[in-house]
Amino acid sequence: MTTPVRVRFAPSPTGTLHVGGARTAIYNWAFARKSGGTFILRIDDTDPERSTAENTAQILRSLTWLGIDWDEGPEVGGEYGPYFQTQRADNYRAALETMKANGTAYPCFCSAETLEGKREAARQSGSGISGYDRTCRALTAEDAAARVEAGEPHVWRLAVPLDHGPVVVDDAVRGLTEFPIEAMDDFVLARTDGTPTYNFATVIDDADMEISHVIRGDDHLANTPRQILVFEALGHTVPRFAHLSMIWGPDGKKLSKRHGATSVEAYDEMGYLPEALLNYLALLGWSLDGETTIVPADVLKANFSLERISKNPAIFDIDKLEWMNGSYIRDMSADELISRLLPWLERAGLATAADVEARHDWFVALIPLVAERLKHLDEIAPMVRFLFEEPEIDEASLAKVLRKEGAGTALSAVAEALKACDWSSAAIEETLRGVPETIGLKPKVVFQAVRVAATGSTVSPPLFESLELLGRARSLARIQAAHELATT
Repeated sequence: MTTPVRVRFAPSPTGTLHVGGARTAIYNWAFARKSGGTFILRIDDTDPERSTAENTAQILRSLTWLGIDWDEGPEVGGEYGPYFQTQRADNYRAALETMKANGTAYPCFCSAETLEGKREAARQSGSGISGYDRTCRALTAEDAAARVEAGEPHVWRLAVPLDHGPVVVDDAVRGLTEFPIEAMDDFVLARTDGTPTYNFATVIDDADMEISHVIRGDDHLANTPRQILVFEALGHTVPRFAHLSMIWGPDGKKLSKRHGATSVEAYDEMGYLPEALLNYLALLGWSLDGETTIVPADVLKANFSLERISKNPAIFDIDKLEWMNGSYIRDMSADELISRLLPWLERAGLATAADVEARHDWFVALIPLVAERLKHLDEIAPMVRFLFEEPEIDEASLAKVLRKEGAGTALSAVAEALKACDWSSAAIEETLRGVPETIGLKPKVVFQAVRVAATGSTVSPPLFESLELLGRARSLARIQAAHELATT
């Protein structure tokens, strides 16, 4: 009988959701969806000083924004809960009691100072052995129990089975990796205050939640043999591990803030589309066929497999992400793009939902002018502000264009020609293209003067279509005002 696929994403709410963490969530989610399994969101909030409710809310918000849904976890519930580690203390205590009873855990009374002294001695001797020397493992059961009963401070350690042989990790990405048992020290399971360590708590959670596959970053690979030993000590089935390579910056170093934004929420705030970011992150280590770059979420969920995950580190290329974001923007219908752009227009005070409803056809006509030029949504407000507000002509445009010889003549001729023109982009273009030859000026001089007059800048969406959207009265008023600037 095949074990049902149950995977989890278990972030620590000590900060924002990093793009590396988001990629891990995407792979777990896509694997669950492809296999008809269960995707669990678990919050590993056992760091009381850094874990906050605000960070948890941000993680949930970022995952939801990306389009990642979970079958069990916060806001959803499930029969394997609770889904916060701080609420699972009873589970850890019960597991530790089991290990005490079967002899796989023992108390250690060595103080922090004593342990540091042992480590320093090991360093001085050059033995290369820095792990715990198992002093307290040699205590008799009676002596250990008496000291615990007397209230002597202690931690609980795993009694690594010395006759175990190498710990073998059959990794779905990296293949077989062996860790010699001699390199495994008797690490701490529970601290003096009774709280579990990461390598203990995560095993208990994964076992209790019947996790079948652990898909996570390869920075956890060194933890894996220790966790396998805990699974075995408790008699639990060891899940299949899949360790993902790190994401590097363009300089070949671990992705960090020096490379730019690293949090998912930052990309939301910069106007990236969630489906584009999800697509891009999915391709940082996985491929559909080695060639296809646009992989929508439904295609990802239908085709994802652990076998196509690369062992090599992935490079985060912001230029490629920008290109992909632009591609998604261009593929949207006019109405869909309007709905995505509206929050940015509202934030800039340029338009409301009521405006879109009242002038729907006008907004639909605007979309082709901007869709080809947008790399991300936050660019929309400065790009189209001239269509909603009177533009301020900057000094550079005034000096380079409007004060240039012939600009005044050009604007006067254009105003006269446009008065009788049918107000469509085609008719406007036909009319304006006849002006330069009539007045003996280069087309560039004429068109740049009109562009600056209408938009306030030398760079804008297509001129003729922009004039059509502005309307005859507003266009002619701006051209007249610019003529006065050019001739004073």
